[in-house]
Amino acid sequence: MSANWPREIYEELKAANVRQVCYVPDAGHSELIRLCEADAQIRTVSLTTEEEGVAMVAGAWLGGERGVLLMQSSGVGNCINMLSLQHECRMPFLTIVTMRGEWGEFNPWQVAMGKSTRQALESSGVHVYRADHADEVARTVGATARFAYQTGRMAAVLIGQRVIGAKTFNK
Repeated sequence: MSANWPREIYEELKAANVRQVCYVPDAGHSELIRLCEADAQIRTVSLTTEEEGVAMVAGAWLGGERGVLLMQSSGVGNCINMLSLQHECRMPFLTIVTMRGEWGEFNPWQVAMGKSTRQALESSGVHVYRADHADEVARTVGATARFAYQTGRMAAVLIGQRVIGAKTFNK
């Protein structure tokens, strides 16, 4: 089991020649975000809402670069309408989604979208892959990146809550 899956994802993104990483701040992606921010060859952009990332990834592609959107499952619903851009223009789209509302969740507001994430993405034409063990995260991201960029399709990797760990609410 790999405890350093964020670094392994970073290495897969580098191997895929990803040059733009956008994200809505998320604890599940925090180490990956730090690694990308420290890399002078990667431009990172903190977003105010996830659908901005769909447009940014499209802009990266149109500008000759590869991008990825990092988000939490609760943000997937914000992207559904914007995904028509990549779908109709047949531009690759890669997103890595940390799951909430699953194993050990404390926040009831996360449960609905956590349960609906896969179906919402698939209904929008996104090919969805999932990693539920740390040792399969990097390989899944690498294969999904190749799939998206080589076929011009939309693809997502869902990282299960068992991998990122359940958050707790402390008073």
